[in-house]
Amino acid sequence: MNANILKNHNSDAIKKKLLNCKGRLLSLESPLIMGILNVTPDSFFDGNIFITEKAWLKQTEKMLSEGASIIDIGCVSTRPGAILPNLEEELDRLLPILDSIMKYFPKAILSVDTFRAAVAQAAVNHGAAIINDISGGTMDAAMFETIAALHIPYILMHIQGTPETMQRNPIYKDVVKETMLYLSKKSNELTSLGVNDIIIDPGFGFGKNIKQNFEMMQQLHLYKFLDKPLLVGVSRKSMIWKTLESSPDEALNGTSILHTISLLAGADILRVHDVREAVECVKMAQELKKY
Repeated sequence: MNANILKNHNSDAIKKKLLNCKGRLLSLESPLIMGILNVTPDSFFDGNIFITEKAWLKQTEKMLSEGASIIDIGCVSTRPGAILPNLEEELDRLLPILDSIMKYFPKAILSVDTFRAAVAQAAVNHGAAIINDISGGTMDAAMFETIAALHIPYILMHIQGTPETMQRNPIYKDVVKETMLYLSKKSNELTSLGVNDIIIDPGFGFGKNIKQNFEMMQQLHLYKFLDKPLLVGVSRKSMIWKTLESSPDEALNGTSILHTISLLAGADILRVHDVREAVECVKMAQELKKY
């Protein structure tokens, strides 16, 4: 092989394993843990728990100390059936939290879970380094151009409908094929605008029923053909606790099982409520891959 081609190939391969978070490079050589910080009154698992500064700082410290590489802050519940707050309410919740966390944990890499371009812009101005958009740019036409201007990593998720409507009988002919085509098309749109760091998320539970979620999990390895870092968010979701006939509070064991399956299928980032247990899943999966 031509030396220059080989050099360029190796350079491209290295770039795909790095996320440029406002000048700080985050390596994906080993799977990363993204800790969930829901600062909402109505999230499905931990709503109304971390709504004071003392509580969200304590939880941030806990997740960072347990091995979270990214803290994903959500100020809008996107559980099925959720009614979304307006822009002003989302900003009023979010910005003091970002300022607070950046004050006490200035080296933390913060992601913000939002579908609004104006929130993405404000979040980055207040310290966020990643935007996690559950709508894949479908709920705000300005999102993709905003991300391109911000030069930050963008988590592109598939959703059918909106949080308020997504679980009303979601229908697919082939859920894996359709979500992959969607993510490929949207990735190409972002790339054409100059967005370099695109992370894909199949969107477990977002406009999918339990059967469709498990079809995606069973074929998760296929999403690696999109040649983008793969994020999996299944932590304590209903596909687990409904299958086990339990509750979100009792879904940690089932979550760890699906995390391990996801890692063996090539997941690069796990978005989780329970950081320590997810870090253990990564260690066990990495050890298994040695043999």
